Parts: sequence; C-alpha cells; structure tokens
Amino acid sequence: MKYYTQFENKSLADQLIQKALEYKSNPFMDKTLGAGKRIGLIFLNPSLRTRVSTQIAASNLGMEAIVLNMDKEGWALEMEDGAIMNQGKVEHIRDAAGVLGSYFDVLALRAFPSLTNKSEDSEDFILNQFIKHSGLPVISLESAIRHPLQSLADMITIDEHKNKERPKVVLTWAPHIKAIPHAVANSFAEWSIGCGHDVTITHPEGYELDERFTHGATIEHNQDKALADADFVYVKNWSAFNEYGKILCTDESWMLSEQKLSKAPNAQVMHCLPVRRNVELSDEILDGSRSLVQHQAQNRIYAAQAALSNILK
Repeated sequence: MKYYTQFENKSLADQLIQKALEYKSNPFMDKTLGAGKRIGLIFLNPSLRTRVSTQIAASNLGMEAIVLNMDKEGWALEMEDGAIMNQGKVEHIRDAAGVLGSYFDVLALRAFPSLTNKSEDSEDFILNQFIKHSGLPVISLESAIRHPLQSLADMITIDEHKNKERPKVVLTWAPHIKAIPHAVANSFAEWSIGCGHDVTITHPEGYELDERFTHGATIEHNQDKALADADFVYVKNWSAFNEYGKILCTDESWMLSEQKLSKAPNAQVMHCLPVRRNVELSDEILDGSRSLVQHQAQNRIYAAQAALSNILK
C-alpha cells in the first residue's frame, strides 16, 4: 500500500511535473487508464478547486468519481482506537473507512487540522486513520500538515514560467482575519526546496514553520530584503506553529502590493486561493500581469491527473 502525500525525491517530482505537462497538452491521452476504476473523494472540510479539479482529472483518465461531503452528509466520526462511543460520535473510522475501502479502488481525503492538538495534527492523525483502516491508496486533498496536489500544481506553474534554471522563490507570510493551517506553506516550502529552487521564507518573528519542511531555506524576517530580486513570490498566511494555532501578528504592512515589489521588477506572484483581497494581496497584484493564480488553479487538474495515473499504473 502506498499513499501520496509528498514527493519522495527530486526524480519523482520531475516525473510528476513532466507527466502533468503532457496531460495539459493532451488531457485524454490516457482516457481508458482508469476504466472500470472508482475513486472516492471524501471531504471533511470545504473545497472548490480541489474537489472540481480532482473530479475532472479522474474523468480524464476514465475513472468514476464519487464525492462524499462527510462533514455534512455522513455520520460524525470517532477517530480514536478503543474509544467508548457513548457521546456524540456515531460511527467509528474503522467501520466507515473499511466500508469505503470495499466500495472504491482509490480514496482521496481532505481533512484540516484542529489547530488545537499539535501532536495529533503533526502526525497527520486523521489521514493516517483512513489509510490504516481503508486498505487503499489514499491521496491527500489537504491534510493537517501538507497540501501536495496544490504544491505539485505550484511546481508545474513555476516550471512553465521560470526564466532561469534556479529561480529565487520567496514564500511570504500575509495577514489574515483568522487562524489558518500550515499545510500549504509547509508543502510549498518542502516542494520548492526539493525541486532545487533558491528558497527564502519571510514572516514576522514567531511565525516560524515546522523545521521538517523548511530545512534548506533562508529565513528572513525583513520582508523587503527577502523580496529583493525575487522571481516568484508565493503569498500565504499561516498561524503560529510553536505557539500552536495562535495569531501573534496582524500587521497590515505585510500585505503584498505593487510597491512592495519595487526591487523585484520581474517577480511573478502566486497564491493557492481562496484569497482575502486587499488583506493578503492587493487587487492591483491579483488583477495585474504579475499574477499566476489562475494558472495555478488550472494546473490543479493536471497535478491530480499525474498523481492518479502514477497510482493506476
């Protein structure tokens, strides 16, 4: 059994990027690869791009995709092994995942972190319970600590738009109105470093990410200094990791604007969406020629298609 939550090495990352680009130029080249196969898309949290892009990717490969919004349509799940279920939880993950394992050939799961239990979240507890009890390959559609299909789409986008072999890629924290998980920031840092980019991460003090994902990157608390000469700027909010789930800063000056990029005239700007306009990113950036956000969103289809075909083959 194998599950795809991250790339294993640069070679596999390169293979997935190139396969995704092939699918982008010819989406139906493997239109019978998944014939007779069924994928269950299980959502414990809201989704727009992830749900639709993964459904399209499965369809492009000839698979049948069935979506279950389990947070609204399913029973409340008990995740703990050995639990005495005399409270509000109706069904145990052991039973639910076992049933789903008998219905599908592949599962894909979205399960956000609680942002209250650091140990449980850091171990990707919910994702691993589905893997443990379903007996199927499980694709992460964003877990407590990673969003791998988003990051694969991001690497595809950088590969398409880079002008040098080793671009300077800056991941910059942005303000937000609520506590946001670390998954996108973790994954983007991990994949960017793994793909050999020159990576700088900039954020206010106290917003250091888990070092598992940032080893090899330059950490710079001065945003202006970090942005200088950037080729790609990835904008994302995240809550504190060490003081887990807390909002330590709401400094509006961290919002990315055109003025902030005065020393990075050729920088292209990325965001995973959804985005809080004029909080995280200014309208002038999002609607301007620097923005790659729609390219990233389109590439979500081919990232999912590449990962699925890897499993099917």
